[in-house]
Amino acid sequence: MIHLTHGMVLAAGLGTRMRPLTDAAPKPLLTLRGRTLLDHALDRLDDAGIGTAVVNAHHLADQIVAAVATRARPRCEVVVEPDLLETGGGILNALPRLGAGPFAVVNGDAYWLDGPTPALLRLAAAFEPERMDALLLLVRSAHVNGEVGTGDFLLDPLGRVRRPKEREIAPYVYTGVQIMASSLLEGCAPGRFGLMQPWLRAIEAGRLYGLVHDGAWFHLSTPPDLERAERMLDTGLVKLF
Repeated sequence: MIHLTHGMVLAAGLGTRMRPLTDAAPKPLLTLRGRTLLDHALDRLDDAGIGTAVVNAHHLADQIVAAVATRARPRCEVVVEPDLLETGGGILNALPRLGAGPFAVVNGDAYWLDGPTPALLRLAAAFEPERMDALLLLVRSAHVNGEVGTGDFLLDPLGRVRRPKEREIAPYVYTGVQIMASSLLEGCAPGRFGLMQPWLRAIEAGRLYGLVHDGAWFHLSTPPDLERAERMLDTGLVKLF
């Protein structure tokens, strides 16, 4: 088991599918159960004992800066991106602030309920730096309320991840939560790029792994997704898997 000291919340996206709500606020500052999605993400890092967090910001960045300033824990630093760097570029840009060891990365719109053991602690217990560049938290596509297309990934018996082939249905969806080592981004040039590029390279090397979530996860892409999640949580109609 590794000890996580640092984490990053990706909060720089434009949130275009969540419009018109994101015309006036960044997507991570939309609320669910009376708290912002960003606060929920930072709460998860704090609950896992992570003391230092980096939050990137681009769209309406001043609002992210103001929101983070109200928190006592974890210790947070906001990295404002004048030009949008996407997920991979944003992490690479923040890498000097993320410590020497593996770190957690949480999408700013990720919302989940833990199973018997908090998901970030399960990931930390399963992460093996000598054979993994990243360990992704996955959820079964069949358990997702919302449109997930043909899924994101498949797993082999050892837990290694691969992408679906043409016309192949993938049974797992990426939750927006992972632990990664800086080795995942080796060879990546600074600038704008997504995580799929280094993930595919790690898949080729047999170093990208997945862990199936044993709690509930909510797909929050559009305003109806947010409304549905609020209703399910209010009524208690949520399954843990």
